[in-house]
Amino acid sequence: MEYSDIIIIGGGAAGMMAAAAAGDALSSGGNISASVTLLEKMPRPGRKIMITGKGRCNLTNTRKWNEFSGHIHPKANPLKAAFLNFDSEAVTEFFGRHGLETVIERGERIFPASGRAVDVVDALVRAVSEAGVTMHTGCEVSSVKRASATDSEDTDRMSDGAMPEGRFLIECRDGRTFSCSRLIIATGGLSYPATGSTGDGYAWARDMGHTIKRCFPSLTALVPENYKISSAASGPRSADASGLRTSNMGSATGDILKGHIDRSVPLSETGALLNGNHIKNVGLTLYADGKLIQTEFGDLDFTDGGLEGPIGFRISRKCVNTLINGGRVSVSIDLKPAVEKEALERRISSLWQEIASDGRNRGKKYEDRFRILLSRLLPSSLAAGFRRSVRNIDHKRLASALKDWKMDIRGFVGYERSVITAGGVSTDEIKPKTMESRLVPGLYFAGEVLDLDGDTGGYNLQTAFSTGFLAGQSAAEDLA
Repeated sequence: MEYSDIIIIGGGAAGMMAAAAAGDALSSGGNISASVTLLEKMPRPGRKIMITGKGRCNLTNTRKWNEFSGHIHPKANPLKAAFLNFDSEAVTEFFGRHGLETVIERGERIFPASGRAVDVVDALVRAVSEAGVTMHTGCEVSSVKRASATDSEDTDRMSDGAMPEGRFLIECRDGRTFSCSRLIIATGGLSYPATGSTGDGYAWARDMGHTIKRCFPSLTALVPENYKISSAASGPRSADASGLRTSNMGSATGDILKGHIDRSVPLSETGALLNGNHIKNVGLTLYADGKLIQTEFGDLDFTDGGLEGPIGFRISRKCVNTLINGGRVSVSIDLKPAVEKEALERRISSLWQEIASDGRNRGKKYEDRFRILLSRLLPSSLAAGFRRSVRNIDHKRLASALKDWKMDIRGFVGYERSVITAGGVSTDEIKPKTMESRLVPGLYFAGEVLDLDGDTGGYNLQTAFSTGFLAGQSAAEDLA
C-alpha cells in the first residue's frame, strides 16, 4: 500500500495540470512533507492531447469570460470561478514558464509555435516533474472507494484491511494499491477510447453518490442520408429501418445512443464523391423536427465520417442530442452566402446564355451543358458530389439549390472519433470555487469527466486546464 496526500487519476490535460498545480501549491505553501501522485493507465501521459487539432493542439484562445462563456455547454456558470482563477493568459504564461512558446492564429486561437502537440505534452510532463509529483504510467485503476467509520482505525496505513475514515483506497489491475486523503478524478470522458478515455471516472463517481448526466458524443461527424452504404447487421451492431449498420454504443448511464453510425461503415457513391471536399465561407443551418435551431457561418468539411469542420462541429451537439432523443434532423448549406438569391439567379441566367451561345457547345446534350454551368459556380471536386446529391435539378432551379442545399441527417459518428463527450458528473454537485464534491469531502473532479463541454476552438482544453488547476490548488490548500 502506497500512501500519498493527494492522488490524481488521469494523466491527460486536466490531470497533469492538477498535479502540477497541487505540487506547486504545496511547495509555495511550505508544506514540503506532503506528497502528490499521478496515476495514468496508458504507457505515457497526454495521449489525447497528441491528436488534438490534427496533431497541432489548439491550447486555448484569447477570449475573455464574457465571450468565452457563450461557447460552454450545457451551462457556463460552474466554470466561471475556475476560468477567472486560471484564464487563457495564465495558461499561456504557464506553458511559457515550462519551455513552450505559443502563437496566436486566425480566430484568436493559441497554438504551440512549433505546431507540434507533442511539445505541449512534454511541457506538461516537465511541469509535473518540476512540481515534485510522482507519476506512475501503465497503472490502470480498477476500483476507487472511500473508507467509512465502520472500517477505520487510527493508523496511517492499512494493516489488517482497515484504514482511517475519509481515506480513499485505490486498487490497480496490476495489484498495486494506493491510498490518499485527497483524490482528484480527471479520467476524461468516452471520446477516442484508444487514448485511454473509457469513462471509468463516471462509474466511480456514481458509486460515491454522484449523478451522471446523460453522455453523448459532441464535436463529431454528422452522417447525411445516403452518405454511407446500407448493409446487414453485423456483430454487436443493429440495422435501422434503412438497413444502415448502426451501433448500440451506450453511455456511462447505460443509454443506447440511437443514431450512432460507426465511422468504419463504407461510403456510398455520393459520400465518396463528396469526401475530401473543404469548402470555405459557407452558411450552415440546423433544423430539428422542422424548426430552425442554429445557424453558423464558416468552413465545412466532407470527410469519410460525414459533415465535419468548424461549422459542422458547432452544430453537432444539438444535432446529436436531437437524434438520440428520437427527433428528426436536417441541415441546409448555403454555398453562396454573400450573394442574394435574385442576384445569383441573374448570374446563372447570364452564364447559361453564354454557354449556349458558345460554338464549342453546339450539339451538346443538356446534361453536358449543365455540367459546364456547375463548373463555373463550384469547385470541380465539389460539383460532381453536389450533382449526385441534389436530384431533379436544372439551371432554372440551380440558384435555390445552391442557396439551400438540403440534407437529412441519418446519424452521427460516435465516441470512436468524437472530439469531446457531452454530459458527465453533474456540476450541481461540485463546488465551483474549489472543484470539490459537495457530497464527498476530499473528492475533486476536473476536465471532461464533468458535465462541461465546449465548442471547437480551444474551449475544451482551456476548460480542462482551468478546472484541473483549481482542483489541484484547492486540494493542496485543503491539506494546510
